[in-house]
Amino acid sequence: MTQDPAPQPADAGTLKYLRILVTVLTVTMVLGFIIIVVLFVIRFSDAFGANPDPLSLPAAITLPEGATATAFTRGPDWYAVVTQTGRILIYDAETGTLRQEIAVE
Repeated sequence: MTQDPAPQPADAGTLKYLRILVTVLTVTMVLGFIIIVVLFVIRFSDAFGANPDPLSLPAAITLPEGATATAFTRGPDWYAVVTQTGRILIYDAETGTLRQEIAVE
């Protein structure tokens, strides 16, 4: 059985090249992470900055007799209430009047 030859010393030029590559990769990853964080902050501040209360709820909702609400959703100028009987009641957000009633089948 032959013995493995002694390891060859690494070339100084190759080590310098690898060190530069690792440094460039590290800087690229750090800058990329910073850019992603900044973009998240900008996007979320724009989404909530334009409309300070995007999820405002009406003070009171008048449902038809015997209706029990099970779900609520809001649009730009309307809101909808899903009742226990399977109806969707769509109300005007400004006046609170019933716009439309949809039966879910």
